[in-house]
Amino acid sequence: MRSSRNSWLTVVVLFAALIVLALLSANSLGSFGITILSGLFQGMLLFLVASGLSIVFGLMDVLNLAQGAYFMIGAYVAYDIQHAGGLIDVTAAIPDPNIRFVFAVIGAILVGAGLGMLLERGLLRPLYSRPIFQLVLTFGFSLVLIEIVKAVWSTTPYSWTEMFGIREGFFELFGQRFSTYRLFVVGAGFALIIVIGLLLQRTRTGIIIRAGVEDREMVQALGINIKMIFTLVFTLGCAVAALGGAIAAPFLGASITLGNAFLLQAVAVVVLGGMGSYGGTAVASILVGLAISVAQDVAIGTNFAALSSITPMLLLVLVLLLRPSGLFGSSR
Repeated sequence: MRSSRNSWLTVVVLFAALIVLALLSANSLGSFGITILSGLFQGMLLFLVASGLSIVFGLMDVLNLAQGAYFMIGAYVAYDIQHAGGLIDVTAAIPDPNIRFVFAVIGAILVGAGLGMLLERGLLRPLYSRPIFQLVLTFGFSLVLIEIVKAVWSTTPYSWTEMFGIREGFFELFGQRFSTYRLFVVGAGFALIIVIGLLLQRTRTGIIIRAGVEDREMVQALGINIKMIFTLVFTLGCAVAALGGAIAAPFLGASITLGNAFLLQAVAVVVLGGMGSYGGTAVASILVGLAISVAQDVAIGTNFAALSSITPMLLLVLVLLLRPSGLFGSSR
């Protein structure tokens, strides 16, 4: 109980410090609102990558270094389905860009899930007792996915040009215009936090997953196929990352650098929140997203343009000095 109280106290202090910095660096309420919304937006994008990483590690003790590549794949698949002339051109069959975006997101999720199942069942399953080999395998698999993307879509980055309803909409706050799509991403992130949390804590499948991690032999003795459950967990983690890429693509486009950029930040988020703590990952994602946004504002007009890129690691070092197991982690 005391440890949990200290964790939340640390979180509150860090959030308060970031809010104060955002207010000091802002020249108006409008710019302050932009900083906060941008921080939530970046935090939710980070969560969409880090959540899958956290789930797979927390329940299977597997650190999937291919998670960023699944994010990248999701962006490319969503872009391809949404735009004309791609590998999967459905613009004639689905002329409405709003409906096509829904299919683009679903397509990205299915591709991510399929590739996740392929990695777990075909390559990773024999290596559950060999952590170092898991790291090498998943990292190598991410390189293979990058090469496949280069072969299919080339190395040229793609900018999202096909607009649709929520991507074109705007709203006003504190006299500033904000994209409605940013609110959609933030809302989708919070919805995912709740849905996956309920799945793990309140459903029979979640109970089986957690029991299987604690005592695999006992769960198997009860007649439950634990291998299938672990495949489901890994597939879910990869599908969530692909979902994140699909949702991010309208803002970030699709490029082969997406995977590595988000993977490094996602690993920092998972360690910061506490290895294996799903709730800690959610809190850390928002914290890091807000810190990056504040750092971008603070760096304006200075020679520290790289401040925002190193902010996740600086925050990680600060927290680990205070709490070596992360915000909500336990010694493992």
